[in-house]
Amino acid sequence: MHKLLVLYPKPVDPDHFRDYYVTNHLPLVMNWPGLLAWRYSFDVAATKGEPPYFAVFEGDFADAAAMAAAQASPQGQRLAADVANYATGGVVIIDYAVQDSTD
Repeated sequence: MHKLLVLYPKPVDPDHFRDYYVTNHLPLVMNWPGLLAWRYSFDVAATKGEPPYFAVFEGDFADAAAMAAAQASPQGQRLAADVANYATGGVVIIDYAVQDSTD
């Protein structure tokens, strides 16, 4: 399993971010080839103090090659281009192989 983690710092307009993300961006996510599962949250908290991120997205792919193919696809290119429409606070994208406790 390979995971894509997207961390969103606080945007200029949080209400616009939430509305645009749910109404426009997530429908694009639903058509992303190779995506096995996904989840997101606007309820990001920190153990102490203010959280460094406003929202988070997690996507699961079979492996790194499947994720790379998804990112290179027309749908992946549309997703990447769409981020500028709502993420005015920037974005941090991380991907990694998941190690299960049984591995």
